[in-house]
Amino acid sequence: MFVGVELLTASSINVPHGFPTRHGGISIGPFSSLNTSFVVGDDEAHVRENLKRLASAAKVEPDKLFSVTQVHGDVLVHAPDSTPQTNADALWTQTPGTAVGVRTADCLPVLLHDPVSGRVAAVHAGWRGVINELTAKTIAFWQAQGSRPEDLRAAIGPCIQKCCFEVDGDLPQRFSSAFGAEVVVSIEGKAKKHLDLPRAVALTLQRAGVPMSNFEVLPQCTRCDERFFSHRRDHGLTGRHLSFITCVSASRL
Repeated sequence: MFVGVELLTASSINVPHGFPTRHGGISIGPFSSLNTSFVVGDDEAHVRENLKRLASAAKVEPDKLFSVTQVHGDVLVHAPDSTPQTNADALWTQTPGTAVGVRTADCLPVLLHDPVSGRVAAVHAGWRGVINELTAKTIAFWQAQGSRPEDLRAAIGPCIQKCCFEVDGDLPQRFSSAFGAEVVVSIEGKAKKHLDLPRAVALTLQRAGVPMSNFEVLPQCTRCDERFFSHRRDHGLTGRHLSFITCVSASRL
């Protein structure tokens, strides 16, 4: 029986948006049930049905829910000019009735909304996207088009949290240099350092001029919470969430 797509939302954003859990789709096995990726080994018919259900939750037609091929880079593209084969890690639109989304399974989904212009954006941020400050680059691009950072609303969705994201090598030093020592965490009983990626993105938003009162950081850890797909927990054999945000009004600039 279809029980409906389960979405988490942020109070900081007042247009249709959502951070899906894995519930509400038709995929089976390790992709159960709302997998939205065609490249993880799931049945294509299942993925298409899952995307159809997610588009309904986004309040758009299925062909108006845009995503891209994510490559852990720092490229921002525009929808509907992009295609699913476009290599990028952030996309935006200001076309009413269009939604943009990014796929994650531990990485950070960041949603942005400019209530003045109507622009919306979705950013995929693994640790490379975080340290390259792709969210700030998206905001800077909007600024060049007339948006003001102090007007923007943002949300950082469920992702791998500091409790589970242990790293080695030079990453702790790189993140400490980029964001300050508070994003590098020592966990009792753990030899490796842990990174607080949501805190790093929150600092990026503040540096870009977005007030703390204008964004929300959801606390769920995708590795700890089995409602979510997790690349680390499931050793790579898992689905992908498609977090989305919908444009509902045209530019007033």
